[in-house]
Amino acid sequence: MLIESARMKRDKANTPSIIDKMSYRLSYFICVQLFGLLLIGVNACAQATSNQTQQPCCGVITPAAQHMLQTLDSMHVEDLWLAHQHVNWETGIADRDADYQGPGKATHCSAFAAAVGKRFGVYLLRPPEHSQILLANAQTAWLSSQAAINEGWSKMESAKAAQSRANLGELVVIVYQSPNPKKPGHIAIVRPSLKTQSELDRDGPQVTQAGTHNHNDWNARDAFHGHIGAWPDGVQYFSHGIHQTTATN
Repeated sequence: MLIESARMKRDKANTPSIIDKMSYRLSYFICVQLFGLLLIGVNACAQATSNQTQQPCCGVITPAAQHMLQTLDSMHVEDLWLAHQHVNWETGIADRDADYQGPGKATHCSAFAAAVGKRFGVYLLRPPEHSQILLANAQTAWLSSQAAINEGWSKMESAKAAQSRANLGELVVIVYQSPNPKKPGHIAIVRPSLKTQSELDRDGPQVTQAGTHNHNDWNARDAFHGHIGAWPDGVQYFSHGIHQTTATN
């Protein structure tokens, strides 16, 4: 009898009460629910972050910017203003024989930029005020002058500002002046684009350019890659508003 009583006491001590079991199950249920809510919150935050990073960095492309795109596309820069030909600065058509060996036949980024400006009624230093030779260096210096300010040009301090202005339909250029006055600089037109902030941080604004290789739709990082010290800290950004009534194709 004593043995049986002792066994019952031992079993009773080792067996959780009904209340203990309910408390354990309730705690477990609450933990599972909280963990589920935490996962939902983490997923929602991740989705929101993903959506945000996929948004355009610099605003929508306005109708004025759409017209800018149409004009840039219509200029066929990949077929005109070709390197190693002497070209008419305004049309990009070769104006010397194929065997021409004189000056002014290297690359034509500055001539193309000036031609774009003229299409939109915007003056950018060009012939006959300056020859095509080393014109990009001269344009960069001119853009910082009072004469350029009087013409309506203004300087911007960031790639994002440049891309944002282009998306509004303004004429925006990225310029680099070579520290060696006997070597060419570079200039490119900022092209309206819906690129994301991460793309802007990695590649800079989207551009249209003539150069060693002409590109209708490219990025600034690669466009200035051939100029040591240019990208990203050596370039400057300038913008000019456009009156749509003056733009011509």
